[in-house]
Amino acid sequence: MKMNGARILLECLKQEGVDTVFGYPGGTVINLYDELFSFKEIRHILPRHEQAGVHAADGFARATGKVGVAIATSGPGATNTITGIATAYMDSIPMVIITGQVP
Repeated sequence: MKMNGARILLECLKQEGVDTVFGYPGGTVINLYDELFSFKEIRHILPRHEQAGVHAADGFARATGKVGVAIATSGPGATNTITGIATAYMDSIPMVIITGQVP
């Protein structure tokens, strides 16, 4: 089976025990969302803002003991994650933040 980069990323997350991601779609991560739509092993939760997604992933990690995963697009989407990253970092909460980049 031929896999693209988005599928490889999702398979790696699954192998690490990730079953839930929080994210807000955007242009630079749309390929990941296209793949995530058909990838039933990982549940996607759509927040109303990237910052809310990172804080939700932080809360998820605190409540479950699993790693919190958040997805945001590039530019302002990525910078909107900074406060949530800092909060998790200060409390040593395991997080993975995935953002896009303009090619």
